[in-house]
Amino acid sequence: MATDCLFRDDSYLQSCTANVVALTDKGIVLDRTVFYATSGGQPGDTGWLRTESGVSIPIANAVYTDKAKTEIAHVPAEGANTSAIKVGDTVTASIDWEKRYARMRMHTALHLLSAVLPYPVTGGSVGNGDGRLDFDIPDAGLDKDEITAKLNEMIASGAPVTSRWIDDAELEANPGLVKTMSVAPPKGTGKIRLIEIKGLDLQPCGGTHVRSAAEIGEVAITGIEKKGKQNRRVRLALVPEHTD
Repeated sequence: MATDCLFRDDSYLQSCTANVVALTDKGIVLDRTVFYATSGGQPGDTGWLRTESGVSIPIANAVYTDKAKTEIAHVPAEGANTSAIKVGDTVTASIDWEKRYARMRMHTALHLLSAVLPYPVTGGSVGNGDGRLDFDIPDAGLDKDEITAKLNEMIASGAPVTSRWIDDAELEANPGLVKTMSVAPPKGTGKIRLIEIKGLDLQPCGGTHVRSAAEIGEVAITGIEKKGKQNRRVRLALVPEHTD
């Protein structure tokens, strides 16, 4: 059964009620969820499922159970007692919002990084406070300070971040939208999700993002590594806010 992925239309939803439709070896499957499932370099959410009787089950991860990425299983934390949950139950699914929001900021920042460095992306990873993209770049000569300055200028613009859906045919007619060489956008479902940072970036992506570039906050390039003849790994971090 396909899971209704509420996070795709609203990344800011922190909880929802849902029905348990299956208990599998991969985890607990719900008919709808706010939990992002591991994909595209972004880890799955952690959080809790709470039964109507008040039992709370900690969730350590969320994963897709099928290649088409239509069904999500919620993976209980090691040692969690799941005996209180059964198929047909109604539960409240809640994510660890602080962790999710940090990843939303980082994922959006990485989209901007791919705009500053307009080269094919060969890999990437979204962390809670840091992340990276690997680029296919023939020549080196990348300057950390210069890239940092360009990124923070984009962030300061406060450009709105929006999503919309296109069909397979529209994507095939615009192949330049796809920047990633390592992860192809899902085709065959009839629609592909685009993330637009107005005036700065547009690309297919199933991840979670903030609504405005300004929400990312200050960032810094923390490292540039040579990973191969034409491969450069660029590391990015969110700069902690200073409080007096």
